[in-house]
Amino acid sequence: MKRIGVFPGSFDPFTKGHVDIVQRAVPLFDEIIVAIGVNSNKKSMFSLESRIAHIEAIFDTEPKVSVEAYQGLTTIFCEEKKARYLIRGIRNAIDSEYEKSIAQMNKDLTGIETIFLMTSPEYSAINSSIVREIKKNNGDISSFVTKANQLLINDK
Repeated sequence: MKRIGVFPGSFDPFTKGHVDIVQRAVPLFDEIIVAIGVNSNKKSMFSLESRIAHIEAIFDTEPKVSVEAYQGLTTIFCEEKKARYLIRGIRNAIDSEYEKSIAQMNKDLTGIETIFLMTSPEYSAINSSIVREIKKNNGDISSFVTKANQLLINDK
């Protein structure tokens, strides 16, 4: 059976920390789906189409990585894609406690395992919400996002 991992998030924007997690997960899986959750109640800074295009550009030479959008429960998306694993990055103890609770519920309800990867130290302070706030206030976020995302950032 194929080992398919889903890396879910809003990825608004997709940061260097996100890239690090995907790159480190590639050797562990046959396929990784970067799954952009669409929440109609949440206003995104960057369009869904732009986020998809830029994540695809980042991984254009990695055949194991694909990008898709989804709505609803992440576990239902996983089941539809026949993915048995969720991939989550952990930056700190707060992330760990929060993610652990969700992982345990997902396992109990669906049997889907969550694989945790510790964020590399140089990316542990990067947070998409903070990056968005910096951008909203005309700050320079280039050190937090990839070059592929520079076009996305400059479009905003």
